[in-house]
Amino acid sequence: MTDAVFRETTAEPRTQAVPLSHLSLELGHLYMEDFEAGPEHLREHFDRVRPWAEAARATAAAATGGKRPRISTCFLIDDYFTRFSSPAEVVPMLLAEADRAGLVVDYLARESGCAVAGKVPVAEAVAGRLVEEPPPGSYGIRPPAAQTGWLANGERSPAARAPQAMKQATAWQPPREAAARRHSVFLDVELWSDAPDGHRTWSCPFLAAVWQLARLGLLRNEGEAVLVPRPHTTSGFPEEWDELPPLVRLNPRADPFAAYRTCSVVPNRFLPVEHAVRVILDQTEVAPGALRQVAERSARERTTVPDSVADRVSYVFYAGP
Repeated sequence: MTDAVFRETTAEPRTQAVPLSHLSLELGHLYMEDFEAGPEHLREHFDRVRPWAEAARATAAAATGGKRPRISTCFLIDDYFTRFSSPAEVVPMLLAEADRAGLVVDYLARESGCAVAGKVPVAEAVAGRLVEEPPPGSYGIRPPAAQTGWLANGERSPAARAPQAMKQATAWQPPREAAARRHSVFLDVELWSDAPDGHRTWSCPFLAAVWQLARLGLLRNEGEAVLVPRPHTTSGFPEEWDELPPLVRLNPRADPFAAYRTCSVVPNRFLPVEHAVRVILDQTEVAPGALRQVAERSARERTTVPDSVADRVSYVFYAGP
C-alpha cells in the first residue's frame, strides 16, 4: 500500500511556456548617435550586416538537418540612456534602410524594456538571481555583487592594507580569472550605479544580459513570461517612446521571437560589452522551469542546445568605418 501525497495547487509553481525558434538573429543594437548620423549611416550598417546575417541563416539551416529553420530577426533601440527623437521619426527610417538592404526586422525592442517592462522590474529581478562564483581560497572578504554592484569572473587583486606593527605589508598579487587557460583574462563588470537620490541606473552590459535572456526565452516573473511581443496594429508609430510597447512584432508572419540560440551582428565596439554579458550569464541562476521547457522541447525536435546559457549566445563583430 502506498502513501498518498497531497499538495496544494498553489504549491506547484507554474512556468508559462513560450514558442521558440531555432535562432534569434539580431540585426543591430544602435544608440542615439547612430540615428543622428542619418539614413546614410543606417544604410552602411545594414549593408555590413547583410552578408553575415545570410551566413547565420545558412548555419542555422545546416544545423536543422535539412528542415526549414525557424529564424526570427530583431533590432534593439537604446531609449534607456538617452531619449531622442521619436518612434514616429526613427522607426520608419530604420525599417526603410533595412528593406533597402534586403533585410526584414521582425521584432523591435526598446532597451528601457530590459529595465522595466510594464509593471515588471525585469532588471531588478535578474539581479536577484545572481549567484557569484567564490574564487578558490576566498574567505568572504569581498562584499557580494548585490551590495557593491560589481561582478567579476575571478579573484580580484587583494586590497592594500597598512601592515600591523612588526608585520610586513602583504605583497601585491595579480587578479586571476576563475576558468583561465594558462593566462588570465580578468574582467570586473559594473552592473549598476546609484545616484544620491537613490535612483539606480543599470549598466549597458547588464541590460544586454537581460536582452539575451529574453531572446533565449528564459525570462520569467512569478512563472509568467516577460517581454512578450505585442503585434503592431496601427499604420504609424507614436510620438513618445513610452507609448511604444517594450517589444513589438512588426512582421505578422514572423517566426517566434525567442529561440534556442541567439546571434547578434553588431559593430566591434560592442566586444567588451558582450564579454561582460557572458560573465553575467555565467553567474545568473535562470528559472529552472524555463530551462526544463527548453531542454524538453529541443530534445523532441532533436536540436542540440548547450547546457551553458552563455554558450547559446553567438556574435558577429564587424569593423566600423
